[in-house]
Amino acid sequence: MIQFGLDRLLADPALRRPLAGKRVALLAHPASVTRNLEHAIDALAALPDIQLSAAFGPQHGLRGDKQDNMVESSDYFDPQHGIPVFSLYGEVRRPTATMMDRFDVLLVDLQDLGCRIYTFITTLRYVLEAAAKHKKAVWVLDRPNPAGRPVEGTLLQPGWESFVGAGPMPMRHGMTMGELARWFIATLKLDVECSVITMTGWEPDAAPGYGWPVTERSWINPSPNAPNLSMARAYAGTVMLEGTTLSEGRGTTRPLELFGAPDIDARQVIAQMQAIAPKWLAGCRLRECWFEPTFHKHVGKLCNGVQIHVEDPTHYKHAAFRPWRLQALAFKAIRRVQRDYPLWRDFPYEYEHNRLAIDLINGSESLRQWVDDATARPGDLDAQAFADEREWEELREAFLLY
Repeated sequence: MIQFGLDRLLADPALRRPLAGKRVALLAHPASVTRNLEHAIDALAALPDIQLSAAFGPQHGLRGDKQDNMVESSDYFDPQHGIPVFSLYGEVRRPTATMMDRFDVLLVDLQDLGCRIYTFITTLRYVLEAAAKHKKAVWVLDRPNPAGRPVEGTLLQPGWESFVGAGPMPMRHGMTMGELARWFIATLKLDVECSVITMTGWEPDAAPGYGWPVTERSWINPSPNAPNLSMARAYAGTVMLEGTTLSEGRGTTRPLELFGAPDIDARQVIAQMQAIAPKWLAGCRLRECWFEPTFHKHVGKLCNGVQIHVEDPTHYKHAAFRPWRLQALAFKAIRRVQRDYPLWRDFPYEYEHNRLAIDLINGSESLRQWVDDATARPGDLDAQAFADEREWEELREAFLLY
């Protein structure tokens, strides 16, 4: 039976003993729940040997108060537990000195999706840096990476760090939050007291979940548009849609599993994808679909699109599926079908105003340039990504805990 870090901490008084007499804060979000689906803040507050003094919420909030993307949350006072709840996605994204003064030990219990752009990773970096500066301890209560161990994508390049790019890792990093904490500390040379409460029984290569224990644990949305395991599997590719004029399915019931727009021919796009790089379509099934977003891009308009199916074990092959390449291929196919299609969306993205969102998402200009270059071939992108993927796999080995 799998046990997440939170459940181990709650069940074992010996694990909690170092917290005796310490002021404890919690950084959590809606998916920070126990096996019995009790939120971490409530479960910890019920323990007589834990003195909760503050809580923090990342993007979308501690309890989950913001539906759309890039909507800030405010600080508030929790009347049930009598503690302040500070937002790390509002007026500030790094904890202030005043916030840090509220605790001695910070428990980090965040469910990640295994993708570099997911902002909880950046928040983890920021709290580790603040803890080093203010001499506070951090405990990471580890959770599974639902996308599993596969690695894909180019490394973020120097100078491209942002709130969606916390460091030089590929898009699909294949690590847990506890492992990433160890990597951040080593890479940034942080002098910080950090402990990882590891999981027991996690088998990232085991079917049918390949990272997520589908037969043992309920799926709770870690953010509003992360409704299921299929989204988590596709996200390392479909997240790039945020930097385009195409809908990523926000405002539908299957966000970030599909893409489309009112003015594309999805059937032609799929045909071109199959013609350009059929090997990049392995491990999944593509299906033409129609959808009408109820909010966000193309709201109220009928969109022709493509859904990426990664549920059926007949079609989904975990080791073969490469979502980052698949989505890049979709962009390339649209360029071939409609050369002048206004693909790249120019707008303020995650506190950045001077660089294109697609470049921030990828950590460099290389993917966009590959898409826009009519002479560029699949092998060109493949070679660059393959070298970066091998480098990351070797580098991360020293930080893996499972």
